[in-house]
Amino acid sequence: MAPAPDTPTAHTALPLVPFTSARDALKAWMRDSTAGNKVGAVRALEYAASQGHLTAQYKLGRMYAGGEGVPTNDLKAFEYFSKIADENADAMPGTADARLVGSAFVALGNYFSDGIKGSYVKPNPDRAFDMFHYAASYFGDPDGQYNLARLYMTGQGASRDPRQAARWMKLAAEKGHAPARAAFGEMLIRGGEGVPRQPVLGLMWLAMAREGADPAREAWIIERHDVAFAAASSSDRSAALALIERQNLVNSRNSGTPQH
Repeated sequence: MAPAPDTPTAHTALPLVPFTSARDALKAWMRDSTAGNKVGAVRALEYAASQGHLTAQYKLGRMYAGGEGVPTNDLKAFEYFSKIADENADAMPGTADARLVGSAFVALGNYFSDGIKGSYVKPNPDRAFDMFHYAASYFGDPDGQYNLARLYMTGQGASRDPRQAARWMKLAAEKGHAPARAAFGEMLIRGGEGVPRQPVLGLMWLAMAREGADPAREAWIIERHDVAFAAASSSDRSAALALIERQNLVNSRNSGTPQH
């Protein structure tokens, strides 16, 4: 049973244009988006969302969260994500719909972590934990797994548990999540608190994190990679790079990519 977002969903769409169906509204959204008609595009999406169209609801949530084509409105974003979570918590994991639902749970977790200033959404570590845990465990969402691991590391919303933190961080890292790879790598380099010290593996994960990091948004990953490699012995650096080369070779063979 999924944890309910625990708040009312006050936002209702305003279908100001009489579309015949959600599909008709989505066609209008694409047409108006291409033509630069932002008002018409949002109106069409809101109609589709009011008809229960999951992708439209998710798109609107992201738009209001990021101010994409609309003024930023975290409360509206929260309410769209809440509606998605309420109505689709049992979506089949691994499907396209499930990926959107899992991401909505993660977004709710982030909102419960910080609250929304001037609204009824207050910081609530317990609810944040519930949202991240459901996204991580039921949907296998790597962002959910990463955020859940961070809560276990700090003891927010749950008892501090370094082993659980490492477990969830590793799961996210194995899915290519760059911040999780960096954090897991640092755990292995540091060791302790139930996590065995494995500096070579730690350097490997940090190097893989650096390869997948966005320099604009994740400069901290590059910085921590550089610091760790500068402090490591030459033998550990060489061994870590050899592990990456071996892993790349295995991956290329599995995918059928020819080696040069």
